[in-house]
Amino acid sequence: MGPLLKEIRHSPMLWLLVTVPVVFVAAKIAPEAHTTLFVLSVLAIVPLAGLLSHATESVAAKTGDAAGGLLNATLGNLTELVIALAALRAGEYTLVKASIAGAIVTNTLFMLGASFLVGGLKYHLQEFNRSSARLQSGLLFLATIALLMPSAVAEVDSTSAAAVTQQLSLGLAVLLIVGYGLGLLFSLGTHREVFSGAEHAEPDEAPWPIGLALATLAGVTVLVALVSEVFVESVQKAAEAFGMTPAFVGFIVVALVGGAAEMASAFSGARKNRLDLSVGIALGSASQIALFVAPVLVLLSYVVGPLPMDLQFWPGAVVMVLIATLTAMFVTNSGRSAWFVGVLVLMVYAIFAMTLYILPPALQ
Repeated sequence: MGPLLKEIRHSPMLWLLVTVPVVFVAAKIAPEAHTTLFVLSVLAIVPLAGLLSHATESVAAKTGDAAGGLLNATLGNLTELVIALAALRAGEYTLVKASIAGAIVTNTLFMLGASFLVGGLKYHLQEFNRSSARLQSGLLFLATIALLMPSAVAEVDSTSAAAVTQQLSLGLAVLLIVGYGLGLLFSLGTHREVFSGAEHAEPDEAPWPIGLALATLAGVTVLVALVSEVFVESVQKAAEAFGMTPAFVGFIVVALVGGAAEMASAFSGARKNRLDLSVGIALGSASQIALFVAPVLVLLSYVVGPLPMDLQFWPGAVVMVLIATLTAMFVTNSGRSAWFVGVLVLMVYAIFAMTLYILPPALQ
């Protein structure tokens, strides 16, 4: 526990950990104070994200950036899975789909672009394993095609669209999970040497012991999930107070806060010239949501949901996911980045955010 306590003492951001118990107490005492709970939950997630970032870097120092990025993406997506399950049980399928599409777009554009910008401001040029980036982009493109099909079927035959879309979504869910599993086998098993990260020799602080790092990862992930539940319960009412549309909340706010832990790790890796870790977290998290989290939610909807959920997203969401995927494929093709590349990617994200902010609720 020594390294953990030392990190908390020397990092002012981690002093915000005192807000974590305050969130739970406030949620019990004043569950209707949505705006207050919204602000407190955001303040609580920030230091938890910092701890998760440090623990992930310590694990990555032992396992390599590829496995470290996958571990961080998986733990970060557990939070989003818990949030989506809560909405699934309540039958709020629109919120579930908005959070899924928003997480894919936010991880692909905001997290990746900001990592390029943060790293590029410190280093003139940065390099990363483009084979790994190509694989993740290819998996994302596969998921985008799967999301297009249910919408296309619904447009062609409106009489039996619901039944056909549901059957197609079930088959696609199984297919995407198989594709994701084979992708892991390919990148971490049969062709592991192709996807190993580049060595970036830079003097740095000693990593935490692996036991402490794993325990911190597990504990912080649970706390982030619990705080995120409070956040989701309060965000809709708080959004109305701040004048945000439901689409903006689902795509932007929920995705940014839900991915705060992963973003902290990605930005920290970029600042330390470990862009393989940053790209692995950003694209790995997006592809995991698209090929694993979303299909799993479809399958679980048959068990915990009032009705089965399909993979038919509203057209604007599919277009944004497609553009985000193509953008990621374009900017990662060379295996090199600079600060202006990050700016370009962030501007695409800003265009989406601006559109969703002013979009009338009737068009969502």
